[in-house]
Amino acid sequence: MLEVGMKAPDFTLLNQNGEEVSLKDYRGKKVILYFYPKDNTPGCTKQACGFAENYPHFQEKGAVVLGVSKDSVKSHKKFEEKYNLPFTILSDPQLEAIQAYDVWKEKNMYGKKVMGVVRTTYLINEEGIIEKAFGKVKAADNPLQMLNEL
Repeated sequence: MLEVGMKAPDFTLLNQNGEEVSLKDYRGKKVILYFYPKDNTPGCTKQACGFAENYPHFQEKGAVVLGVSKDSVKSHKKFEEKYNLPFTILSDPQLEAIQAYDVWKEKNMYGKKVMGVVRTTYLINEEGIIEKAFGKVKAADNPLQMLNEL
């Protein structure tokens, strides 16, 4: 995981509409940057829906939410539409941001070692500095946890 106090690595990825989005586009706002393993899985859906339900509260506090996984733009679009997600989800099939934020790790899946995204959330301040970093977060609890951190 990246250290609190570090400058958050910039990246440019495609959102669920196929448009380029860079972290630097959000300078001047607090950013909740969360990495999740896969669209439409139970934990990831709970987490995304929690951020969606609380999105007006994040906006009131001047924060934006960005979700990142290695799923395709097409997968993200379906995920967004199915659950009416009001925030940006970014496609990182090349693992550009996923590796820059040190969330691509060896995991144990049904007794087998596999590489995958470890559910991780960063709070980045208005100047692009990592203020908080949470690894191995609980999907259902993460949205309220992050709201309380703002």
